[in-house]
Amino acid sequence: MINFHLLNQPKVTIAAANVRVPAMMIGGVRNFSKMTFEKKTTENQSKKDSSSGEADQGNKGEQLIVSYWGVKPMKITKDDGTEWKWSCFRPWETYKADLTIDLKKHHLPSTLSDKLAYWTVKSLRWPTDLFFQRRYGCRAMMLETVAAVPGMVGGMLVHCKSLRRFEQSGGWIKALLEEAENERMHLMTFMEVAKPNWYERALVIAVQGIFFNAYFLGYLISPKFAHRMVGYLEEEAIHSYTEFLKELDNGNIENVPAPAIAIDYWRLEANATLRDVVMVVRADEAHHRDVNHYASDIHYQGRELKEAPAPIGYH
Repeated sequence: MINFHLLNQPKVTIAAANVRVPAMMIGGVRNFSKMTFEKKTTENQSKKDSSSGEADQGNKGEQLIVSYWGVKPMKITKDDGTEWKWSCFRPWETYKADLTIDLKKHHLPSTLSDKLAYWTVKSLRWPTDLFFQRRYGCRAMMLETVAAVPGMVGGMLVHCKSLRRFEQSGGWIKALLEEAENERMHLMTFMEVAKPNWYERALVIAVQGIFFNAYFLGYLISPKFAHRMVGYLEEEAIHSYTEFLKELDNGNIENVPAPAIAIDYWRLEANATLRDVVMVVRADEAHHRDVNHYASDIHYQGRELKEAPAPIGYH
């Protein structure tokens, strides 16, 4: 079922923030060596910070740069009048995940290309299981650093193809970049749950460097193979998050409160827990599975992505 999350968005108010123009810019004179930084604060926030000593996690370290160019940041408020605190995503980008999606669907590999894609993903699972074992928080964090790459690479290459050929993309640029952004938000969420240590960060750098270039080359050679492989990768992600849920239900992993970023991004209840987060992330992966297998099927039928409208907003 396609759930276009743009149809039911929360109401927000947007206003340009006041930006003071220093005297050094009056008269069109630009002295960049004297530009200053101004931290964005409100009276309520100042009181909160002074009383609790805790900074707003959404705008942690956010500073407004006073610039000659006059680019003014937006002040966004939610329905209840409170200020929207996230700069990495906006209220109109949030949605409620479709938890009714079929998690058991599987594409049976029949062609040589499908089998190669299937066993490539299976071979990657063995070292992952060996390294992370049952540390599913760290495993999810590592998984999302990889899962966010294909959408970006695919969207970039479809974008370049659209430019070269002077043609529309059928919405696939937006759909693929939307997938990449969604996977990145998964990472931002799990970073609040499992803090990466130095060697895990080093591993991310190495894996991302290898996987990005390998997938880039693979997509250039065969988009149908690339999308099929991502479809199987998402199937493995569904399995991993199902195991994560089992560990939570068995009490082997503490079911801590959901991070604030997850509550706002997926419009969860205020008392949502880590289990609720894993549920919505797993649903997201199932949707990415469908989109990538669908994209591969389009290529297998001798068509191009632009010939089939992209499932934009499919969550």
